[in-house]
Amino acid sequence: SHLSMPHVPGMPFEFDYAVNDPVHMAFYSHNANSDGDQVKGEYRVQLPDGRTQIVTYVADWATGFHADVKYEGEASYPPPAPYSPPPAPPGGYPSPGSFPSPPSGGGGGGGGGGGGGAFTGYPAGGP
Repeated sequence: SHLSMPHVPGMPFEFDYAVNDPVHMAFYSHNANSDGDQVKGEYRVQLPDGRTQIVTYVADWATGFHADVKYEGEASYPPPAPYSPPPAPPGGYPSPGSFPSPPSGGGGGGGGGGGGGAFTGYPAGGP
């Protein structure tokens, strides 16, 4: 068990920072301090619904991490935008008269191979 291992105290510390950035809607802060054995701290985050989440915590080597989470303010949500159906897709299929006419001459329809007129022989020099 980790409790049977000898406890070596950590380095004492203290810090504090805050971000207040209305352009990117980023509002949060964090502070913590430690005597080397126990860390106490708090962080705050402004949530998208307008409330502020506040987490206060204590952590030490013997009992672990313990947090208390609270919320300040009232959640508010913008009214939904009125429904607007997407625009209709452009036109349907083109009318039959709008396709180009097949090339004239030759005949030669059936049988496969497609193409226009009848076979008239190989050019000079053979196939």
